[in-house]
Amino acid sequence: MGKYDAKDVKSPCVSICALDENEICVGCYRTGMEISRWGGMSGDEKREVMMQVKEREKSSYI
Repeated sequence: MGKYDAKDVKSPCVSICALDENEICVGCYRTGMEISRWGGMSGDEKREVMMQVKEREKSSYI
């Protein structure tokens, strides 16, 4: 088992499900692939996605 349990990482979904031209959700900043794989990801994988989500969200305000 990884450092984090999958159930410990909450989905960033905000029920605004629309992908932009870069295939990034405008609501949660995950890629379509990350969204579809979320339920089967390990906790560590989810934490990695969440770090990427933070970076995508930050760069969307530039």
